[in-house]
Amino acid sequence: MDKLVQVTTDENYAIIKIANGKVNAISHEVIDELNACLDTAEKEERVVIITGQNGILSGGFDLKVMTKSADAAKELVTKGSQLSHRLLSFPTPVIMACNGHAVAKGAFLLLSADYRIGTVGEYKIGLNEVMIGMTMHNAGIEIARGKLSPVYFERSVSNAEMYNPEEAITAGFLDKIVPERHLLGTATKVAQLFGKLNKNAHKNTKLKVRKELLERLAQAIKEDSEQELSFNS
Repeated sequence: MDKLVQVTTDENYAIIKIANGKVNAISHEVIDELNACLDTAEKEERVVIITGQNGILSGGFDLKVMTKSADAAKELVTKGSQLSHRLLSFPTPVIMACNGHAVAKGAFLLLSADYRIGTVGEYKIGLNEVMIGMTMHNAGIEIARGKLSPVYFERSVSNAEMYNPEEAITAGFLDKIVPERHLLGTATKVAQLFGKLNKNAHKNTKLKVRKELLERLAQAIKEDSEQELSFNS
């Protein structure tokens, strides 16, 4: 069986590519494979680039799991929140190379990285949970609060407002956009620059800067694990 997450390495960085169907769904298997790739990158002290397939980083969690049962949905959402916590506290820089659309957990992946590069085009980026009837989980609120521009925080979380790539920079989902043909080239150049950072200084400073966010997120994950996810028809 082909892996859902593919990794290649070069110089000081690892490119981790999610490849799971048309919408690049985030499933248990994808998260497990992502964590395995992160384990290796952490051990080898590599800068991480995470990317998707042409036109999409991810459309969110695997709907087959999310609609199976409330417990199945909560388990996957909790696992996804734990992945975000790991990315936000990862010892080496994490770059997202967003190939196009990034919706729901796909957008949360953007909010979990140190630097986010998107592509020019008619793409949608944002948190659509409220639009599809899901009351936003506590961890999602904390990730969004920690990374989105204040004026866009409630618009994104409470109103499920979606943005094109240019608007996504202003909102706080992206840092830079480039033509699609330059996406990975730009990401690798950024990775090479980040590779010149002092590793311990970067890790320790990141943890200081995000101390409150990481503490709030850890508490939110605990609260989510003890509550039912709320879906509304």
